[in-house]
Amino acid sequence: MSTPATPSVLFVCVHNAGRSQMAAAFLTHLGGDRVEVRSAGSAPADTVNPAVVEAMREAGIDISAETPKVLTVEAVQTSDVVITMGCGDACPYFPGKQYLDWKLADPAGQGVDAVRPIRDEIEQRIRSLMAELGIEAAA
Repeated sequence: MSTPATPSVLFVCVHNAGRSQMAAAFLTHLGGDRVEVRSAGSAPADTVNPAVVEAMREAGIDISAETPKVLTVEAVQTSDVVITMGCGDACPYFPGKQYLDWKLADPAGQGVDAVRPIRDEIEQRIRSLMAELGIEAAA
């Protein structure tokens, strides 16, 4: 599959309050304007998990202003890569898209100590994804 000049990546989890928010924040932070980033949930929560906000703040990324968003067909249609994180069959499928399913622990209901290893695993996966897509990390 060829990589477009500016690839678009959609991260999807059930509540869009933890894993997908962290992944989107890391890719936005590291990829800058070299990638288009979206995140959404099949049943979005009202707010981003406070422990996730704190864990990301510790990594130097402020996501306190983010809000969970509902997954739309349009978001999937306009993305080159769709990465699911436990949303099961709720994610619509379109031929020609690259789909990845990342098995990650769910930070819901967890404290910041439990969220840190999830955050760190997501960062490593984002760095690998960027290498696969040919996106250089911002300095």
